[in-house]
Amino acid sequence: MGRRALPKIDAALDYSAWLLTVDACAAAVAAGTLFPRAAPWEVELGSGKGLFLASAAQTRPEHNFLGIELARKYAHFAAARLARLGVDNARMVHGDGLRVFRELLPAASITAAHVYFPDPWWKARHKKRRVMNEQFLRDVERVLISDGALHFWTDVEEYFQAGVSTVKEVTGLSGPFDVVEVAPEHDLDYRTHFERRTRLAAQTVYRAEFRKSAP
Repeated sequence: MGRRALPKIDAALDYSAWLLTVDACAAAVAAGTLFPRAAPWEVELGSGKGLFLASAAQTRPEHNFLGIELARKYAHFAAARLARLGVDNARMVHGDGLRVFRELLPAASITAAHVYFPDPWWKARHKKRRVMNEQFLRDVERVLISDGALHFWTDVEEYFQAGVSTVKEVTGLSGPFDVVEVAPEHDLDYRTHFERRTRLAAQTVYRAEFRKSAP
């Protein structure tokens, strides 16, 4: 499914405090100033329009949330969404999420990694670009705290099976554990916009959760 055109961001909205470059994020992580207060934090790779970040930040204020999006217009849109809500426990990074996991996140630092509906890269010669690759999954295992979780959802069964197999092959994460599909309470009560579109089209969403065991 392709992405629809984004609504325009209000030109009067200042969302600069919610949007970071990768380098600015690295400096903030090193200095301990990424969020206004210390709290367990979770990272989403590929935030798209930012529905998950916005919902999670509001419903779980006791956690901090970092979203990463490679596409500039989506990163800006998601950051603007957070700014409109005025949440102080979520931030957006515009840049390469694989680099963030590989170079910026300290070992045993995050409680959860979220990967929802990543680009499936359909052609065989392009599958090496998939984010659920060996290096990324090793990085996820490294940065998760004990009992931290990896959440992986997709609407592509082949990608789901390949991702689950790779997690088993290259990490010591436990799982996959089943994730129950929950009935939405309102029109935007979905994990992401992609989940909403997929379920409204009566198509299957494949979900799995993995956990990092205590050493």
